[in-house]
Amino acid sequence: MSLLPWLRGNEAPPRPSPRSPAEMVLETLMVELAGQMREAERQQRERSHAVRKVCTRVDYSWLASAPRPAYDLSPGERLQLEDVCAKIHPAYCGPAILRFRQLVAEQEPEVQEVSRLFRSVLQEVLERMEEEEEAQRLTRQWSLRAPRGTLTTFRSRARIAPFASDIHTISEDVERDTPPPRAWSLPEFRARKED
Repeated sequence: MSLLPWLRGNEAPPRPSPRSPAEMVLETLMVELAGQMREAERQQRERSHAVRKVCTRVDYSWLASAPRPAYDLSPGERLQLEDVCAKIHPAYCGPAILRFRQLVAEQEPEVQEVSRLFRSVLQEVLERMEEEEEAQRLTRQWSLRAPRGTLTTFRSRARIAPFASDIHTISEDVERDTPPPRAWSLPEFRARKED
């Protein structure tokens, strides 16, 4: 009897087939939706149980077993949500989940409203993706169109007057008729007058 088959067990276990990022995003978002639906259903049960307890003043919770989930997505609605989830870029998956959790915590929706809330969050994310893609496209288009020397030619054409002032004085009216004073460090050049 050989021990070779037993020794081969020390090799690395086979890795699961690599999934595409779109599949991972789809699965992550759908798992989040299912978890939030379970949580909303649990909260709804607790609220109804608290109301019954107040009305009857008796607690039979120890007698009841954990109920099965009462609400589930229809196959058509699930397919529509999966289709929208597949359009989400992996970089937007985390922010989408955070926004969804925030809205669920703020609104405390009923179980039936959770999928509608999820769909609205996905639509917001898709709109944000489209806006950012449009901005990137316009930036790329602008960078291809704009000549590289635009800023340097503007600088060379600009006249710098550090002592210029917007405040008008009385002496300024008198000085208008006289030629402008030259800087002492520069020679004075006069253009020839052509007759």
